[in-house]
Amino acid sequence: MRSTRNHPAPDRTLMRAVATGLVVGLATTALLGFGGAKFSTAQAADTANSSVTVKATDQDPDAKNAPLPDLAVTVSQTENLMSQGVLVSWTGGIHSTVPSGDSNGGANFLQIAQCWGDDPLNPGQPDRTTCQYGAFRSAGSARDNFVSSDAVVAPEDVQFTSPEAGPFDPTYTSIPFRSATGKTISSIGENHEKLDVDVNTNEFFTQYTSNEVKWAGSGSAGTGATRFEVQTALQSPGLGCGAPEAKPDGTTAPRSCWLVVIPRGTADPGVSSITKSGLFWSSWKHRIAVKLDFKPIGLTCPIGSAERQVAGSELVAGAVASWQPTLCGSTGGAVYTISKGAESDALQTSLTQQSAPLALTTRASSSELTDSLAYAPVALTGLSIGFAIDRQPDPGEGTPESVTEQTGTSFSEIKLTPRLIAKLLTNSYLDSLPTFADKTHLGFTSTADAGHNARNLVLDPDFRAINDPEWDYESLISPSLADLLVPQGRSDAAWQLWRYVLSDPEAVDFLAGKADPWEMVVNPWTTTDAEANLSESAFVVPREDFPKADPAEQAGGNDGSLPINVVSWRPYTNDLDQAGYLTLRGDGQVLGLWDPTSSPAKYTKSPRNLPGQQRVLSLTDTASAARYQVVSASLQNASGSFVAPTTESLTAAAAAMTPVVGQSQVYEYDPAGAAAVAAPTAYPLAMPVYAAANPRSTDATARADYATFIRYAVTEGQKPGTDPGTLPAGYAPIPPGWRDQALAAANVIQSGGAVVTPSNPAVAPPVASGSAAVPASPSSNVSAPAAAAPAAGPSASGSTAAVLGNETPADPDTGGLAAAIPVGGMSGLAAAAAVPLLSRIRRKSL
Repeated sequence: MRSTRNHPAPDRTLMRAVATGLVVGLATTALLGFGGAKFSTAQAADTANSSVTVKATDQDPDAKNAPLPDLAVTVSQTENLMSQGVLVSWTGGIHSTVPSGDSNGGANFLQIAQCWGDDPLNPGQPDRTTCQYGAFRSAGSARDNFVSSDAVVAPEDVQFTSPEAGPFDPTYTSIPFRSATGKTISSIGENHEKLDVDVNTNEFFTQYTSNEVKWAGSGSAGTGATRFEVQTALQSPGLGCGAPEAKPDGTTAPRSCWLVVIPRGTADPGVSSITKSGLFWSSWKHRIAVKLDFKPIGLTCPIGSAERQVAGSELVAGAVASWQPTLCGSTGGAVYTISKGAESDALQTSLTQQSAPLALTTRASSSELTDSLAYAPVALTGLSIGFAIDRQPDPGEGTPESVTEQTGTSFSEIKLTPRLIAKLLTNSYLDSLPTFADKTHLGFTSTADAGHNARNLVLDPDFRAINDPEWDYESLISPSLADLLVPQGRSDAAWQLWRYVLSDPEAVDFLAGKADPWEMVVNPWTTTDAEANLSESAFVVPREDFPKADPAEQAGGNDGSLPINVVSWRPYTNDLDQAGYLTLRGDGQVLGLWDPTSSPAKYTKSPRNLPGQQRVLSLTDTASAARYQVVSASLQNASGSFVAPTTESLTAAAAAMTPVVGQSQVYEYDPAGAAAVAAPTAYPLAMPVYAAANPRSTDATARADYATFIRYAVTEGQKPGTDPGTLPAGYAPIPPGWRDQALAAANVIQSGGAVVTPSNPAVAPPVASGSAAVPASPSSNVSAPAAAAPAAGPSASGSTAAVLGNETPADPDTGGLAAAIPVGGMSGLAAAAAVPLLSRIRRKSL
């Protein structure tokens, strides 16, 4: 049941059954002091072992005079790094002050940068000239500054300083950037003259590419956390991290780099506030540095290895990338090249071509052809609604001091319902349409008569009714809070998210045009009511894509600026992984200003928002969320519980999965099914990934290689970790029954046996975790998966841990409830009812 907190309570048209005996899981998120908020992260087993904590007193010989003398910084992962996020958390800080315009960088905060080289005068410590820093040019964060006089220049900075030469030529200090390529960017000449060179924007980094954090603040308890983007040589050639580097013994190894934290106080020498570079010696001497070690960049497979194509779901791409070096390094191993695309296309190819790639899918084939494929479950993963939202309370009267003092710190939890996600997917919030486009169809005629549709999610009373009361004091405005960053193209991910939306009668009513209790209505271009839809055709769901159906357009201007439609206003991402990456960077893909001077003239892209000012909502997957340290929303499941994606909640969802009609090899999580209602700890966007192949393919060598892939994936490939060959964070180890089915399928694929799939599998209802396995269908050549049991091995806190959010245990045995509800039969009826709908989707779509 949702809390209303004095808001109108939405009517419930369906009472959900909740299983009794709910086991409360142990919380694994770390309390990092954002006013008592929890900031959760994902760590694999050996990731936690590479976490490093460094104190100011460990590295700073003058710590007693440092701005934050009691500072202790923890970096969540320091080994086996790639392009990813890490969590930087700390204690011993002082309550921070946010920056004030362009004149003051703030007070008592941290700056974070990545550096590649060692200081030749201080071996074993980073060289400040090798740090990617300064791209944002704001107060206290540039590489260079004019200073009040020569007297305030530290001796260590003299070599980088052009002394005062007159009243109009003041003292100037600039720290050059020495790149890993050997080129140096400097604005100080050989004779200490000031050169016309920009050291802050150059060929190696700009405000669009730099990963630096110019301000990271502490809460009232002096603690805090922020996510930091770790870049390799592929993202930043100027840093060169992870690139092969020759060692003194003649071997090569990936280049190590540094993560550097620079504590800033209340004022720089000679001025009354923080305005000078953190690379100047007065600040740099107090830096804390942590060594970062990287995975090798590029494929490490032997030359001449056979290449095998795998195609379809990107949900397993991270796992395949981890498994690849071990698979191709084994005797006779092959290189498995993944081609991400629509799963339905990959299945169709497998059914119709003799030498088809191994298909990766979360659903069974919907082709009218006989499904002769063998399906092997190889991964348990899911979708994530990721977010990066920093606090910006309303400065007006009535806002509690306890709220205002958290300004700039990150929210660590939001709750979402299917109806709220429906609003985000249908351009129903005002700011999801171009600013000056006609919005009268959403009830907006002017700022004085704005109608009932909220500007964005966090201003929606529907959202505030179920989330922390603190949201009532926030004044967050951005187009990137009015919708989700979603991928272009077709995918099973889109299908499953729409199914989740349709699992809630309130969301179904909203899509059909019924106003919510606060009188907000769906965008009439995306209503499922054909008569009310402005296109004169019903918006058909579920579907495999995310249409931006509203043709609203902002007219071009007198300056020659082009019109702006919904797609140019809120562009698609390439895939789920990119959405996670953009969320880490705080990049909401917000359209910038018109630039008439470019050739051709065009709209620019707004720079990403740095920590303290981030406003991003995205659809990503749990593996990408873990990789990029993206915090995931807690979603309301069929039992009414709000659950975040964790190892435990994914495993609980696996226990509630039921076989699809016509294909007993494939199980799915039906977010509206009876099994889901009886699983209060299940994450509702959990998804299995199957490797599917045709055993009757004439290419026996390829079939043998695909069988090898499956066998590794479901055995050694299910061990959590960051080493090559292990299961990355964001995946839950598959249940034992899934492994048994996969191994049986691998045998069928390699031997070339036939797979017989009954049209109506007689499968008993799955039982909860820890109970007996589901019997195999007697007419299937591949065993049906057992009910999901808790994964063997380390506990969640030492394995894949929290994918991002509080842990949720596997559901208990539902006893009489499971026996009373014929789960397999009900899921069969639901899927049967969807068949004609699927046919209609093929015939007609927006």
